[in-house]
Amino acid sequence: MVYEMDLDTLRHSASHIMAQAVQELYPGTKLGIGPSIENGFYYDFDREETFTPDDLSKIEARMLEIILKNLRFERKDIGKDEAKDLFRKKGEDYKLELIEGIEDNKVSIYTNGNFADLCKGPHVNSTGQVKAFKLLSIAGAYWKGNEKNRMLQRIYGTAFEREEELQEYIRLLEEAKLRDHRKLGVQLDYFSMHEEIGAGLVLYHPKGALLRSIIEDFEKKEHLKRGYQLVISPHIMKSDIWVQSGHYEYYKEHMYIFEIEGKEYAIKPMNCPGHMLVYKTRIRSYRDLPIRYFELGSVYRHEKSGVLHGLLRVRGFTQDDAHIFCTKEDLINEIKNVLDFAIETMKVFGFDNFEVEISTKPEKYIGSEEDWDSATGALKGSLEEKGISYSINEGEGAFYGPKIDIKLKDAIGRSWQCATIQCDFALSERFDLKYVGQDGITYRPIMLHRVLLGSMERFIGALLEHYAGALPLWLAPVQVIVLPITSKTHDYAEHVKRLLEEKDIRVELDGRNEKIGFKIREAQLQKIPYMLIIGEKEAQGLSVSVRMRSGGDQGAVGIDQFIESIVLEIKEKR
Repeated sequence: MVYEMDLDTLRHSASHIMAQAVQELYPGTKLGIGPSIENGFYYDFDREETFTPDDLSKIEARMLEIILKNLRFERKDIGKDEAKDLFRKKGEDYKLELIEGIEDNKVSIYTNGNFADLCKGPHVNSTGQVKAFKLLSIAGAYWKGNEKNRMLQRIYGTAFEREEELQEYIRLLEEAKLRDHRKLGVQLDYFSMHEEIGAGLVLYHPKGALLRSIIEDFEKKEHLKRGYQLVISPHIMKSDIWVQSGHYEYYKEHMYIFEIEGKEYAIKPMNCPGHMLVYKTRIRSYRDLPIRYFELGSVYRHEKSGVLHGLLRVRGFTQDDAHIFCTKEDLINEIKNVLDFAIETMKVFGFDNFEVEISTKPEKYIGSEEDWDSATGALKGSLEEKGISYSINEGEGAFYGPKIDIKLKDAIGRSWQCATIQCDFALSERFDLKYVGQDGITYRPIMLHRVLLGSMERFIGALLEHYAGALPLWLAPVQVIVLPITSKTHDYAEHVKRLLEEKDIRVELDGRNEKIGFKIREAQLQKIPYMLIIGEKEAQGLSVSVRMRSGGDQGAVGIDQFIESIVLEIKEKR
């Protein structure tokens, strides 16, 4: 059968070629699964010896041999019993387990040369069509993602139709390594993570805590301007509330649950129940709506250790979380307002490009079909009225409602999940939320769950990688560093520091007895936007010699002139 070649098909075929190469080089290696993924492919292997970087080079060379043979990919549909016999003889225990889970009486097998694999396909016509490929890394992966299962070795790779596309991707990977927020977090002294306190938990150092505070202060101010009210909910709540919300049934595996004085509690994974209880504390009128509650709420979720990744995937994080209670008549307008707010906020932080998707009803959900249709229609209608194109992510909505996800594109084109808008008809009913309409009859409000930046941790990680650590002036924890050339100019340097502090400019003074070149290099490594170099000439002229972190020397300017210009730059969030 001939299939149209696309990247997924090409990469999936490359994963099979890699599996063939591995088994030829290392007989006895058992196969797991080998799908294509967003930027490449992987295959999981069960082998006693550990793969090394040298092994990757050998596997690549054997893959090239297989490609040059131009072996045809041929599909056969056979009965399950025949397939079991085939893979039993090969000692492929994982394939036998996969066959047991297939409901159909027949399964498909793909062969290329002497190699056969259980696979739905499709594949390219022959191995010779895989021309530009590269093996990238080795990682551990539990079989079927379950920590109770055996740890397998996962080899990642990528493939493209053309060599120039592959080389560009490799270039971007190298750029991404330079931007890795985990390395930058150490270099810039922003945060650390320690096994002593537990995986996926962040310790913010002074500079990192200051950066987070700057972002949070900006958000509070912007929310208050738009009619949101600040609320705070406790970090732990009795399990009864999570049973009522549905989280206990649908989300329990991700919750930390414990007992106090014979009663079961949970550390909150979400902020919504607390906000709904605030809403219920008094009778609400249609005149009160929409009500918008905002909380920088810290939550904790049990993420598997294998998926934790720096600040991007953690177990404890803070959301810029809000819940909007509104009427059906106001629903689309409120969604549009959130979209505007999210896009404007992203632009302030330097993200101009984004893509949008709507996630629809999952397999397990609460609420009626009619309400789900209405909620999904409201999300689609809002985006269409704003002229924003979107894709559909089938079955990936929250259990209580569909959602809009806004994915940012960073400086090197990678996507970051940040803003989310969920439309929820169900929890208002579960918590018996009401308002009195203009006709005196009680109705249920519709609730929008939304975040703008999402997790503070993930957003800070994204910021660091987007700017390669060189944050814009208004966000930089240290905006200016004063560098006296000798001890003779130290008093004037202190005077300059005080003048900057009086204007709320975040400033440090490096008064160490070191050469000025050394001080400049250290300030550049710390990504500090402005360096003010002060020698005897500057001290006598009440000026400063301005140097940018990029290396640009701006020359000497009066201290008042410099302060005036930097205050304007900070105000304009440049």
